[in-house]
Order: sequence, then structure tokens, then C-alpha cells
Amino acid sequence: MAARGGGFRHKPAALAAFVLVQSLAAVFFLGDVVADYLAGQLGFHLWFELLVALALALGVMFGAITLRQTLEEMRMQDIALASARGALGDVIAAQFTQWGLTPAERDVGFLALKGLDVAEIAEVRGAASGTVRAQLTRIYAKAGVTGRAQFAAWFVEDLLGEGLEGQG
Repeated sequence: MAARGGGFRHKPAALAAFVLVQSLAAVFFLGDVVADYLAGQLGFHLWFELLVALALALGVMFGAITLRQTLEEMRMQDIALASARGALGDVIAAQFTQWGLTPAERDVGFLALKGLDVAEIAEVRGAASGTVRAQLTRIYAKAGVTGRAQFAAWFVEDLLGEGLEGQG
């Protein structure tokens, strides 16, 4: 799960570093322009440095705006993800209730949906592997599925909607 989102989660830090470097460069060039002006060095070099400093200042401004937009986008995605997690959790809990799963079966079912194997579930629950296998068998029977893949697919199917474009 940590790999999800890849470089997107590092984008704000990279943008912030970029904006910082641009800011330092803009300050340097503006300082150099002021020093050259005070020294009476009025010429092409001064105007070029002033143009570069202004371009860097604009880059800083656009970078800061992009950073702010990226942070807002990430915040909105986090809110949407939290909402989806809650909604999926509610759907799973309601379906477990409809199937009449016992509290132990509910726990095992949630752990199975999270991707834990029988040994991991047994370790987390402090139960024997045989007990977990028996609970999974009862869960699958109550759900009307034949195994873990169909069990997980039961919940994912509605999320996928109509499927891929062009299929039909």
C-alpha cells in the first residue's frame, strides 16, 4: 500500500525544494542588480540580470501556486479516500450482518479481505490454522462463494461498475 501513489506523494517536497532554490537564486540576482546599480554599472549586464531576477521571481510565484494546488489536491484525495474507506467498511459490515457471520467470522473475514493468509490470520487472532480454515470455509459458504478470490471479488465487483470501456 505504501507504493501506491508512487512519486505523487513526493511531489510537494520536490516542488518546495525547487521553489526554495529559485527563491535563493532570485534574491542573489536581485542583490547583484542592486549592487551593480549602486556601483554605477548601468548597461546590458545590469538589464540582463534584472530580467533574469524577474523571471526567477515569476518562477517562484508559479512554483508556489503549483505547490499550493498540489497540497490542496492531496488534501482532497485524502478526504475522498477516507470517505471511500469508511463507505467500503460500512458495506462490508452490512454484508457480513446480512450473511449472519459470527463476531469471530467477521474478524476473520476482514483479515482475509485485507490479504492476510491463513497463518497470518491465525497468528493475529491467536487461533489455530485449522480453526481459521474452518471459519473461512463457513464464511465462503454463507457468502455463496467458493474461495478467497470470489469472496474479495464480491465486494470489488460493485466498485468496478460497468467494467472496461470497449467491452461488451
